[in-house]
Amino acid sequence: MRQWVVVVGGTNMDVVARTSAPLVPATSNPGHTRISPGGVGRNIAACLGLLGAPVRLVSAVGDDAFGDEALRVTAACGADVSAVRRATGTTGTYTAVLDDRGELVAAVSDMAIVDELVLETVHLTDAALVVLDGNLAHAQAARVVAAAADAGVPLAFEPVSVAKAARLADLVHDLFLVTPNTDELAALTGRPAADWRASVGDLHDRGVEHVWLRQGASGSWVCSRGDEPTHLPAAAATVVDVTGAGDAMLAAWVAAWLRGADPVTAAHLGHRAAAATVESPHTVRPDLGDVLARPEESP
Repeated sequence: MRQWVVVVGGTNMDVVARTSAPLVPATSNPGHTRISPGGVGRNIAACLGLLGAPVRLVSAVGDDAFGDEALRVTAACGADVSAVRRATGTTGTYTAVLDDRGELVAAVSDMAIVDELVLETVHLTDAALVVLDGNLAHAQAARVVAAAADAGVPLAFEPVSVAKAARLADLVHDLFLVTPNTDELAALTGRPAADWRASVGDLHDRGVEHVWLRQGASGSWVCSRGDEPTHLPAAAATVVDVTGAGDAMLAAWVAAWLRGADPVTAAHLGHRAAAATVESPHTVRPDLGDVLARPEESP
């Protein structure tokens, strides 16, 4: 039975430092640091597990303590981690600096270990959806896209960053869902960021069914082929830490879609998941499922 979400992407440990006062560049700032499992693919899989969706993570970690911890925590969220490869070396890291408001100032992603994910075969016989994150090398991503097409399984692509979107742009065709921000969308099409409507049209012309354009505090646009784009405002939130919000947003969309929701309704739940995540100090909010199960408060 096709019911599983197969998430293929990065797993790492997040090292997040937040200043306790307005950040002063080029000097030491007082603040605090936390270390927890992260990685776009891993975060999405963990959130899906917390939301009750059957999810299998395909990724790679090192044979170190960070790898042990990432797998333990992800499995505890309800995700199947049996397809995660343990490679010789160190688990990837994502090091971020946040200001006193919780907004990202700078980050460094060391994801070389993901190149150890050798995808000789991609088993999708039980998959209802594949989620691919842009951390994979081009050859790996191409294999996943081809396997999904051969199996007739819809694929959702999360670009992750401008550089990674540009690197994988030629693979973005005949996909079910693409979830860029404005700059990533420009990197996928080569158009200026201001021409996002034309860029969305380009992706639809390439056979992409749904483009979910995320614009942070300005909300998002759900753009389905053949329909007018629908704007959704961002859900109100008091920012503690923005790390992982986009990953929770996509996971909630997927969980809702699996239950039969239309793209706009699914995106609305995604906004709620993002708001719940930025209000938490955790990259993956442990009580995410409970929060989204509560009745939505009226504005």
